[in-house]
Amino acid sequence: MTDRWSAWITGTAACLTVAVLAWIAADLIRGVGVVRWQFFVHGPEDFGRGGGVAPMIVASLWLVLISWAVVIPLGILAATALVVGRLHQWPGLRWVEWALDLLAATPSVVIGLFGNAFFCVALGLGFSLLAGGLTLGCMTLPLFVRTTQIGLQAAVTQHYATASALGLALPTTLLRIVLPAAGPAMSAALILATGRSLAETAALIFTSGYVPRMPLSAFDSGRSLSVHVYDLAMNVSGGDQAARGTALVLVVLLLAINAASRLLLGQHGIGILHSVNVGRSNTRA
Repeated sequence: MTDRWSAWITGTAACLTVAVLAWIAADLIRGVGVVRWQFFVHGPEDFGRGGGVAPMIVASLWLVLISWAVVIPLGILAATALVVGRLHQWPGLRWVEWALDLLAATPSVVIGLFGNAFFCVALGLGFSLLAGGLTLGCMTLPLFVRTTQIGLQAAVTQHYATASALGLALPTTLLRIVLPAAGPAMSAALILATGRSLAETAALIFTSGYVPRMPLSAFDSGRSLSVHVYDLAMNVSGGDQAARGTALVLVVLLLAINAASRLLLGQHGIGILHSVNVGRSNTRA
C-alpha cells in the first residue's frame, strides 16, 4: 500500500510539472507569429511593438559571457577550497557555507542596489554591460559554488580514499580524478546560474541600463531580453504579442547556452581536459 501511494504521489507531481511546462509553452507559442528572420537582425521599432530584438540578444550574450568569466574560475576555486577545508576540518567552515547560502537567497533587487553602488558609482563603470555582468556574477556565484561543492564532495567521498591508498597527492587527485568526476555537477550548476542570469530584470535595470540600442562594447549600456519582455508586457500598450515573441527567443537562447555549458563543463568538456593533461604528462615522461 505504501509503494502504491508513493507511486501515485510521484506520478501526480510529475504530471503537474509537465502540465505547467505545457501551459507555459502554449502561451509562448502564441508569439511565433512575430518571430521571423527580421526579428533577429533588426532593432525595436514603435516602442518595441515592431522591429526586432537584435540589440537585446547581443546585450544578453554580453551579460552571460561576463558573468561566466567571473563565476566559472572563482566558483571552481572556491568550491574546491571548501571541499579541501572539509577534508582538513578547517575551523569556521560552517560559517562560510552559511554565508554562501544566505547570499544565494538574497533578493535580486538588493544585489542590484549593491551593483549600482559598487560597480556603477564606486568603480565608475556607470550603466554598462560590464557592471551588469559583474553584478550577475556576484548574484549567481554562491549558487554555483554550493552546487559545485556538492558534486566535488560526492566525487571526493567516492575516490579520495582510493587515490590516497595509491599514494597520489591531493592536488593530483583533485585535478585528475575529482574534477572530471564532478563535471556533470558543475555543468548543472552553470545551467542554474545562467538561467537565473537570463531571467533577471531588477538587478540589470540598476546596473546595465534600459536603453534598447545595439551595444558596441562591454562599457556600453544595453537592455537584456528579460528587461525587454518586462517593458513590453508592463509599459507598452499593445506589446503583448511582441513580449511573447521575445520570451520565446529568450527560451531558445537559454537552451542554446545550456547546450554550450554542457559542452564546456560536462562529461565531454572535462574529458577533453583530462585527456590533454594525461597527454602532457606522457609527453613529459
